[in-house]
Amino acid sequence: MAASAASTPLSTAQQEELDAVFDRARAALAVIETYDQDRVDRLIRAVAWAVANRSSFHRLVGMGIEESGLGDFDSRMNKRMKIRGVLRDALRSPSVGIIEEDREKGLVKYGKPVGVIGCVVPTTNPDLTPAGNAIYAIKARDVVVFSPHPRSKHTTFETVRLMREALEAEGAPADILQCITLPSLAASQEIMRRSDLVIATGGQGLVRAAYSSGTPAYGVGAGNATEFVDETADLRETARNCMLSKTSDFGSGCSADGNVLVPASRYREMIEALRAEGGYLATAGQRAALQAVMWDAEGHRLADTVAISPQQLARAAGFDIPSESRFIVVEGDGIAEDRQFCKEKLTTLMAVHAYEGGFEDGVELAKRLYEIGGKGHSCGIASTDDAHIDYFARHMPVSRIMVRQPNSKANAGSFTNGMPMTSSMGCGTWGGNITSENVSLRHYLNTTWVSRTIEEDRPTDEELFGEFYDPALESAEAAAATP
Repeated sequence: MAASAASTPLSTAQQEELDAVFDRARAALAVIETYDQDRVDRLIRAVAWAVANRSSFHRLVGMGIEESGLGDFDSRMNKRMKIRGVLRDALRSPSVGIIEEDREKGLVKYGKPVGVIGCVVPTTNPDLTPAGNAIYAIKARDVVVFSPHPRSKHTTFETVRLMREALEAEGAPADILQCITLPSLAASQEIMRRSDLVIATGGQGLVRAAYSSGTPAYGVGAGNATEFVDETADLRETARNCMLSKTSDFGSGCSADGNVLVPASRYREMIEALRAEGGYLATAGQRAALQAVMWDAEGHRLADTVAISPQQLARAAGFDIPSESRFIVVEGDGIAEDRQFCKEKLTTLMAVHAYEGGFEDGVELAKRLYEIGGKGHSCGIASTDDAHIDYFARHMPVSRIMVRQPNSKANAGSFTNGMPMTSSMGCGTWGGNITSENVSLRHYLNTTWVSRTIEEDRPTDEELFGEFYDPALESAEAAAATP
């Protein structure tokens, strides 16, 4: 992204727009940073409702799909529940004044704004991402400049417009939230450079550009969500979870299940369970045809088959599948760099891979899969054995593991688990990110630590060094004798 942006400089109109937007953002920041907790809590309710009510979100979803050509209407409509979840988490946490106190350690933390946030919006979430970022930002008393994806810019414009109207109705500056109208790669990079913090949700080129902008940034790593199945798993439940994860918004999310790893002894049973949930099992010839329309000869994912229905995907590959099929299943042909079906799919297709040997052998195969793609992001485990779940958690190089849950509906937070609600998931240093957490309210805040004295907390040397402590080496005579 950085190279493309550099080769296409900002136009005069873009430069003038950015100058004006950031002037207004700084003026709005001077106002919102004076607000108390009650004021910002009322504002986040107002902006959230402006977008998350059924009528508005229905219109925005329709706009987004028509504009970008991506996604499934019904599952995308369900994303308005995510806005409710972000609002829930934001309302339950303090952000103004004292936000945390530890009397035993004499510490008090105060929440402060980070300032102007540059938010780059992905084409797959032109409505959800702005709403979620706006809620957390306003709660933290920040302001936001949104850079929409050109392919879905009008949907993002409208989402931000609705939230600006809500702010104005509450007597707050509309410019707390702004969206540029002349988006481009160069404009996104300039927003990153001028902001105080960047939140970049998108591809790896975007994230690398965010980290190289010179501005502190939260980005996300590449996904390749995988469901790991052991001998104790309920395969009907597992198949149901895989279907829910895979079909949400036509598999557009980086958390949508792309792979299922199954013990060889249960492989055929798992295939049949997936078929019972609407999976169409492709033949070997159809698998080859699918590979040709999903990846080019160098292994790069082709955009035309991202986030489309299984029927469209099959037609693109030259065959037809029943109208009731909900996703396509291919049998895995190996875990290796040159095996495309073990990589991220971002569409309504998943690969099923058998592993030989015992549970630990399967975990080693899963680790190898993540070395090829998706390291640091997410995976799931279908198991009722707590020892297996513990072993898996200790060995897998991922930031989040969902136990018997649909990955794409759970790892960014749900009402049935305790994960922080978000649309941005850090992948740690495994995925080239600064955090392995779900990006949520605390990442939108600066904190001031106030420290008071406490009763001295100094362990003895015997307590600190244990069996290594030798009092003879602490004597003045021993020190003087040391050459």
